Amino acid sequence: MASKKTYSKKNKQAASDKTIDEANKIASGIQKPGQTKEQTKLIAQGIQKGIEQYKKQQKAKARELDKQLKKAKNPTQAIDESHDQQPLTPESPVKWLPWGLLTLSWIGFISYMVLSHTA
Repeated sequence: MASKKTYSKKNKQAASDKTIDEANKIASGIQKPGQTKEQTKLIAQGIQKGIEQYKKQQKAKARELDKQLKKAKNPTQAIDESHDQQPLTPESPVKWLPWGLLTLSWIGFISYMVLSHTA
């Protein structure tokens, strides 16, 4: 006989045989006297869903941890990404250029005035 696999309504993926066996063992272990097979089956299905949900959470945590580890291992990539996000600013020589030209023109003006009055 082939074993039955249950399907989730959300994602049509079959539960593993190991998960089903685990859920059945737990359900039969907590079975109360006078409990019907149908009730035990429903309990086993609930336990199975809980196990599947737990596994999904653990996989998501593992993926997130892998992402963080990859970021930590490759700090140059993180630096490159931060440079890409910052707006471009003028280089330092361009910043002093207007002030340098202003200072130079004042020096030229003052020296012209001083030299023109002495001659």
